[in-house]
Amino acid sequence: MATASPQRAGALLRHPRLWLVPTVLSGLVSLVLSLLYMGGILNPNANLDRLPIALVDQDQGELGKRITSALVAEGPGGVQWRRLAPAEAEDQLAAGKVFGALLVPRDFSASVAALGTPRATVRPTLTVLTNPGVGSLGSSLAAQINQTAAHQASVTIGRRLAAAATDPTARVLLADPVTVTTRAGHPIGRHSGLGLSAFYYTLLLVLSGFIGGNLVHTGVDTALGYADSEIGPWHTRHRAVPITRTQTLLLKMVMTAGISLLTSSLAMLATVGILGMDAGHLPLLWIFSYCAVVAVGLGVQAINAAFGGIGQLVSMFVFIALALPSSGATIPLQATPAFYRFLGAFEPMRQLTEGVRAILYFDARADAGLTRAWAMIATGFLAALVFGFGMTHYYDRRGLARLTPQPEPRA
Repeated sequence: MATASPQRAGALLRHPRLWLVPTVLSGLVSLVLSLLYMGGILNPNANLDRLPIALVDQDQGELGKRITSALVAEGPGGVQWRRLAPAEAEDQLAAGKVFGALLVPRDFSASVAALGTPRATVRPTLTVLTNPGVGSLGSSLAAQINQTAAHQASVTIGRRLAAAATDPTARVLLADPVTVTTRAGHPIGRHSGLGLSAFYYTLLLVLSGFIGGNLVHTGVDTALGYADSEIGPWHTRHRAVPITRTQTLLLKMVMTAGISLLTSSLAMLATVGILGMDAGHLPLLWIFSYCAVVAVGLGVQAINAAFGGIGQLVSMFVFIALALPSSGATIPLQATPAFYRFLGAFEPMRQLTEGVRAILYFDARADAGLTRAWAMIATGFLAALVFGFGMTHYYDRRGLARLTPQPEPRA
């Protein structure tokens, strides 16, 4: 039997077809990833669209009403000002429905009127409330908007007071008469990564499902003889086991669900038990983590079964590349271009982040995003099953076997 002489790399490098596919795919992936990741973060202020901020007017005079009305009518664009009672604002801060609040105290008009008179004992104060549970950048963005608004109100008030003052020194002191204080409206724990622990924990769950699903996919294909095993210089290939695509997918999905029990538990043990991440509702966090990992893992198996060799690239875009910039976890979706807000309506990381955030920061409240997160996990389960088994059943009915027998080499 004749043995073909081994090819040399230098000769193969001169074949354009060898370069074509990896070059095109690598270039497209690099270009798309660059546009996706950088396109959503470069100018959040210019992309603001209905960022919810509460206005709480407790002032017993008319000045507070004028300030809040002016903000609603003429305030910075892209902000959704919500005029709320103190209890309503506290409730929405505790549910993560507003990114911050501007509070006008009861004695604001009286303290402004007392300026420049013997009755003045303290400076008028406006309070900016932050909400670190919605993410450090989102909370800081809202705080910056509130602080700017409060300073502008102070300058406007000071201009009117200074015009009525006769003493030059009093005019200088009254030019900016309002003190602006900032405090947390809904505090979170010290071991919460400044409001980013929910995002990184969610990323951990998604990566566990994504990597675990692909490991199961590769391991099963290798064990069944449909893929080669190569570790260092050792290469093996098992005899192919006769099995349909549908049964193969069923095997992979069952194994994914079983192994996810281990990976999700270890993730929670490492972050909460060893590293000390602040977390309450531990049984709920555990079952949510497991279901999230399984949902991602089943989605990976369905995509791999449908797309074959490029399935891992497709699932990478679905669960990682498109999901990260549209998660709303680092930069609020209200501060990203419309394309990312569209993706955030269905991309899995957005939904899972809302659920983890509700459990970690907002007392596991259903209206803080937990109900939607559970609904989207269930939807992901169903979509993976329907899409995956629908495609494999179609392939099986068409007689599209996974392994095509190769002709024996000629002697």
